[in-house]
Amino acid sequence: MLAKTLSAGVLGIEAYPVHIEVDVSLGLPQYNLVGLADSAVKEGAVRVRAALENSGFSIPPRRVTINLAPADVRKDGAAYDLPIALALLVALELLPPDALDGKLWLGELGLDGSIRRISGSLPIALWAQKHAQHQLVLPADCAAEASAVSGLCVRSASHLKQVVESLQGGPGLPQLPERPFTQQPSDVGCDLSDVRGNEQPKRALAIAAAGGHNLLMIGPPGTGKSMLARRLVSILPPMTEEEALAATAIYSTAGLLGGQALLQQRPFRAPHHEVSVVGLVGGGSSPRPGEISLAHQGVLFLDELPEFPRAALESLRQPLEERQITIVRARCAVTYPASFSLIAAMNPCPCGFRGSSLRACRCDLGTVSRYLARLSGPLLDRFDLHIEVPHVDYQTLLDAKRSGEPSAEVRQLVASARAIQHRRVAEEGLVAMSNATLSSDMVLSVARPDAAGEKLLLAYARKHVLSNRAVHRVLRVARTIADLAAQPSVGAAHIAEALSLRVLDRPGSGVAKT
Repeated sequence: MLAKTLSAGVLGIEAYPVHIEVDVSLGLPQYNLVGLADSAVKEGAVRVRAALENSGFSIPPRRVTINLAPADVRKDGAAYDLPIALALLVALELLPPDALDGKLWLGELGLDGSIRRISGSLPIALWAQKHAQHQLVLPADCAAEASAVSGLCVRSASHLKQVVESLQGGPGLPQLPERPFTQQPSDVGCDLSDVRGNEQPKRALAIAAAGGHNLLMIGPPGTGKSMLARRLVSILPPMTEEEALAATAIYSTAGLLGGQALLQQRPFRAPHHEVSVVGLVGGGSSPRPGEISLAHQGVLFLDELPEFPRAALESLRQPLEERQITIVRARCAVTYPASFSLIAAMNPCPCGFRGSSLRACRCDLGTVSRYLARLSGPLLDRFDLHIEVPHVDYQTLLDAKRSGEPSAEVRQLVASARAIQHRRVAEEGLVAMSNATLSSDMVLSVARPDAAGEKLLLAYARKHVLSNRAVHRVLRVARTIADLAAQPSVGAAHIAEALSLRVLDRPGSGVAKT
């Protein structure tokens, strides 16, 4: 007898339907699985048979043929165990012929019949919603992810026997209630008011948050670069529902949600400097999201920037511009979103104390040059802001009255500036975007300075030989500074502050100009 049911797979963060066909016929006992399945899917034959037998079902020796369609798309993972087992029971006439109709099934089986969590529940739920597949049956450990999708009946199951009993007329599988989305600010357990002194770096952090700009901090060890970077998330506006779904879909695909539903807080990723290219941008034989995609809608922090492998840093250039990464393999091309704020920190030299007021630098010029040569000019050109973070004097650290603005107040200013940006691009008929992602035409349209500002920018650009990209980045930052002040136009003061936040352009900064 032939039985059919519906399941789904995930390619990148996009789900696609997988039609499962199980045919049981007389002949020598065999178990044939076709449809471009990987080892984990093929090994499911052992799991399915053991799970059925340990759940009380006697499987007679038959010739079993299983097809996973479409046959030209590679299937991986163990999520097809449950639908294959149920279709096998239908083919053996142990379940009614229409028992599996109208539902989409997913789940890995343990040898005892338990149903274990899978990856990619949220992208599959979004596909089911879009294609009017109103009932989705998932393992209890990951069903919460799918419950964030409205208009979808999500049922959870923890054991194969429980599912079979429900299909035979017993108690129905529990249905999860829909989880309405509520915006929540990112509470990372730290506040911007913890940072004392360093007013310009804190100002640069607010500008980076308001415009989505990339920021490079340069300074000796112990000046608070990492402390500042970790507080960027606390001043970013809460995620919208669309942003939360996009970020959560990536974590669901990577299996990093841990049973929770939607991500409520913006991601903060800080990979170690020994990360590989694949670990940073994604990839592998079966493509997986990397750190830049896991930081989507949040922050990617690269501490000790020159210590990262040159190849890994160079791989950032394209996704920083396009806000996505496409990984091409022989059988497929997978695109992951990668819209994040890049925050990087570095010492001015190998010993870290070049230009320090506390300790003398031990590095000669050749050593410093080789250290800084690890960073290419094109990569440095992707940073809108690069600032120095000096040591704070001891009296400032001990002064209880020197605490700055709390994150909540700065977050309100950032949210107001972003609202101005979104209204501005909406008037042009475009989707919401930050100043950092404005096209060249849009920059000249909305960030053209007044006569005094243009004169200042041209003089600076000619003196320091700025690239065209650098000029556009100065204009984007100036536009953000004006938005923070709720000013409709960009003036000379905004240009001047934007230029003051680009220390690498100045002679004697110790790093090659961009």
